[in-house]
Amino acid sequence: MILFALLLQAAAQQPNPIAMGLPLLLIIAIFYLLVFMPMQRQKKRQAQMISSLQNGNVVQTSGGLVGTIVGVNTDDTLILRVKPDNIKLQVSRSSVTGLVQEEKKS
Repeated sequence: MILFALLLQAAAQQPNPIAMGLPLLLIIAIFYLLVFMPMQRQKKRQAQMISSLQNGNVVQTSGGLVGTIVGVNTDDTLILRVKPDNIKLQVSRSSVTGLVQEEKKS
């Protein structure tokens, strides 16, 4: 009988609003840590890499072109020399997706 009275009393109490919102806040915090923080770090590294481009770097563009930088213009463009015919192309600095590591010749 006492157990039934305790259960009835517990059911009559209002749930704590903080305890109800805590799981939602925890999910948002985990989502932020797993998704948004790595994305921000990647954007920061990409911007740093783009700002540090210089002559002689071998880069790959978003279109898949691989070329060597032979000129850096002040209007946010680069001049790439693309093999095998050594064609020179003018591309936007923001189209560069990464630096290409050249293989060492033995």
